[in-house]
Amino acid sequence: MPMMRSGLFLASVVAIVQASPACADDVTQRRWLAGDHHVHSIYSARYETNPEHPERMPQPVIGGDSSHTVLKNAQMARRFGLDWMVSTDHGGPGHSALNHDRAWPDVVAARRAEPGMVLFYGMEFDVPGGEHASLILPIDPTERGTLRDIESRFGKREAFPADASRTTKPKMIEALRYMTKLSAAPVLIANHPSRTASGFGEWGLHTPAEYQAWQKAAPNVVIGMEGAPGHQAARPETGADKAHGSRGLYGGFPTMGGFDQMVARLGGAWDALLGKGLHWTITANSDSHGHWREGGADFWPGEYSKTWVFAAPNSADILDGLRKGRVFVTTGDLIRQLDVTATMGQRSSPVSAASMGGTLAMSGGDEVDVVIRFRPARTPNAFGQLPKVDHVDLIAGGASGVEGDANGSTRIVRRFTTRDFRVDGDDLVVSHQMKVPKGTIYLRVRGTNTQQGEPEPDVAGEDSWRDLWFYSNPIYLSVG
Repeated sequence: MPMMRSGLFLASVVAIVQASPACADDVTQRRWLAGDHHVHSIYSARYETNPEHPERMPQPVIGGDSSHTVLKNAQMARRFGLDWMVSTDHGGPGHSALNHDRAWPDVVAARRAEPGMVLFYGMEFDVPGGEHASLILPIDPTERGTLRDIESRFGKREAFPADASRTTKPKMIEALRYMTKLSAAPVLIANHPSRTASGFGEWGLHTPAEYQAWQKAAPNVVIGMEGAPGHQAARPETGADKAHGSRGLYGGFPTMGGFDQMVARLGGAWDALLGKGLHWTITANSDSHGHWREGGADFWPGEYSKTWVFAAPNSADILDGLRKGRVFVTTGDLIRQLDVTATMGQRSSPVSAASMGGTLAMSGGDEVDVVIRFRPARTPNAFGQLPKVDHVDLIAGGASGVEGDANGSTRIVRRFTTRDFRVDGDDLVVSHQMKVPKGTIYLRVRGTNTQQGEPEPDVAGEDSWRDLWFYSNPIYLSVG
């Protein structure tokens, strides 16, 4: 029997396995929407101190860190196929007022100018005791004041003179607990997780255990981390440090296929977090400050990386999709749609089914039918190339013996090559039936245009357009 069209099938699966507060209209209108949650504007300012009066608060230099306006970012995002975007500026002393007084009106104006774009107001939060995280505010009447309150209370660089109490990890837990009690709680995503790592499997400012503590403190706020960081257009510069020639500006240990080592390493940190029972979603973004044609290290929003969310085209359901893990990520427009479903029983009349972000209840030894449907690129990407998927991996992992930052139970269940791809309309489809061993708790998928068995460490100056990957977020299995 021919399979149902992917959008209708996925919508029905979501309705079966995910009790969602979204209205019925949202469920029926859901489709894959591309976005970027980490984009900088002219209000990501540098700060200058008056050398004659160092006791005075440093003043922001508008456009000092990024020369792009909020509107320009939104326009370029639309040009490169995005449906949603988050404006995420960071700053220094008193930046909460700059965001409130100047960035907010520009976001409102850009919403009017680009009505087809769902434009969120947020910031790249200066994490107490760490680096950065994308903070996304629900679009509602309180968003302007809420962001000012969060940044003014907890932003690491907000105070002048500097306040040492703002630079501690317990302060971040305090901030998260504050956020979780808000009437309209934000979404928080850890940015460039291991950019400060000193080596392979050696963490810098953030560890997987810390991220676990974040989610424990605010499970309705903290959803995951960047899988593929921005700054993917970085090229070596004479006289610049090692980081400025590396994808992601990762100087300690490089990205792998453009993805952070926490995600790219099979059985690594991401798999360890999943193995400990976390619902932990990965994303991709531009981290756009300065475009590579302007001498910067970045692509425009959507030009290279996309985070796809299965949602109705409204802000509330997009945030619901992020929170629930109805998300996949891709670079270089390698694919434009990805549906992964796990079904018990006949596909034509499923007894039980789940899709990305959902949970499938089953017993150890039960058989599950996994169907992977993806839509390959049909038109050239922003670099003028038409990439082709070389292979797709179905990956499974469990919780048995998970300790520390690795998960030894993670394995490739099956690798699908072009010989296995079945054409169904605009899509390619592969499937696999497997018995689920007791202890298996998640399934996920990745694919690439390369012949690499595992993502290899990126070399400074390499062509990022030749090294493309996509990753699904997990389907969770509740195995009795």
